[in-house]
Amino acid sequence: MDYLRAFHFLVLILSAISLSEAGSIGVNYGRISDELPSAFKVVQLLKSQGIDRVKIFDADPAVLKALSGSGIRVTVDLPNEMLFSAAKRPSFAATWVKRNVAAYHPSTQIESIAVGNEVFVDPHNTTKYLIPAMRNIHKALVSYNLHSSIKISSPLALSALQNSYPSSSGSFRPELVDLVIKPMLDFLRETGSRLMINVYPFFAYEGNSDVIPLDYALLRENPGMVDSGNGLRYFNLFDAQIDAVFAAMSALKYDDIEIIVTETGWPSKGDENEVGASVANAASYNGNLIRRVLTGGGTPLRPKADLTVYLFALFNENKKFGPTSERNYGLFFPDEKKVYDIPFTQEGLKHYRDGGHNTPATGDQQVTPPNNGGGVSKSLTGSTWCVANGDAGKDRLQGGLDYACGDGGADCRPIQRGAPCYSPDTLEAHASFAFNSYYQKKGRAGGSCYFGGAAYVVTQPPKYGRCEFPTGY
Repeated sequence: MDYLRAFHFLVLILSAISLSEAGSIGVNYGRISDELPSAFKVVQLLKSQGIDRVKIFDADPAVLKALSGSGIRVTVDLPNEMLFSAAKRPSFAATWVKRNVAAYHPSTQIESIAVGNEVFVDPHNTTKYLIPAMRNIHKALVSYNLHSSIKISSPLALSALQNSYPSSSGSFRPELVDLVIKPMLDFLRETGSRLMINVYPFFAYEGNSDVIPLDYALLRENPGMVDSGNGLRYFNLFDAQIDAVFAAMSALKYDDIEIIVTETGWPSKGDENEVGASVANAASYNGNLIRRVLTGGGTPLRPKADLTVYLFALFNENKKFGPTSERNYGLFFPDEKKVYDIPFTQEGLKHYRDGGHNTPATGDQQVTPPNNGGGVSKSLTGSTWCVANGDAGKDRLQGGLDYACGDGGADCRPIQRGAPCYSPDTLEAHASFAFNSYYQKKGRAGGSCYFGGAAYVVTQPPKYGRCEFPTGY
């Protein structure tokens, strides 16, 4: 009997070690929808699925109250539009922390604050306010003695990288390095915080499906790809993208900073030109990713770095701008039914199998960048452009602009202050440039110049000051 007790005790110890060494899965709770359940019901849903981490895109009182006493760890967000005030006025940062963090913690287990979101692609040119805002928020946490238990970071889009393919060539955009990347990494090092990144293999696959094998993008079984720069073999695009960020940090001598993936996901539905958007692929990507994270282990470049990963998103959100995919990243429908059946816990993984069909492949493959020319075409032969509809209204234009320069991946650097297309400084002119950049990057595909009715196609080159609109990338 003593041997039996000892055996059970050993099993418990080994299980605890296994759990502590594994990664962690959370979920993004976006709310750009008019058909979602109450925050209280959402908390019950999270608990029923064994999801113990959630990230929200603000600090909504109803959500934070509903999470009180739930045991679910929470990441709140200081929105981009508040960065200026938080940077310029320490009193604003102090009040924000008092009302949105100190008032709820520790009953609501706030573990981190995301200061802004993908700030470098924010069309409102808020990059210069990011680091001062982060430092003022941190000072406010110190005043409440919360700086040890609550960490601060800011999610980066992969567009912050100059190079990401192959992973070993990872580097940050030169214009960001001294301005904000190094100061941010210094801050993260000082405060013991992790770099937040948003990683979407779907976007890479969608634009390069002729180069990237689907099984590689969906974390299915495949022979892997060898990085020609460091000889490491990668078995999925997710790891490769993360290691590109690790390589970029290493190039700047910040090898000690850890990473947390604050967004990743795959849409279950998309427009005709959105290659790979389907229920089956979304189920494969998220299911296989959960298994990869919860079974522990890091990336080829950082094999001991277990990951915390937040899936995007909890629900389909019917009021989001952009293509059909933007409204179909949800794991659940608004009625709380699963869009597809995948587990979120180690226990659930015991019975999980990817329902997708693997594509047979053999032999080594070398990682080579897709041949897309890398430049901007200005040929006018048979060209069309996408421009803003001035009659669509300010809110619709702004929403479309924010999407195009954010998740849409448009090149909005030319409309930043001091850049060639900043003038004229009007919403319609800036939106037109952003809409057209998105349209051209999508190969002028049908449906890519819509933006909720805020845009339309023209056959003559747009005229906004001295700005030249590209016709291809």
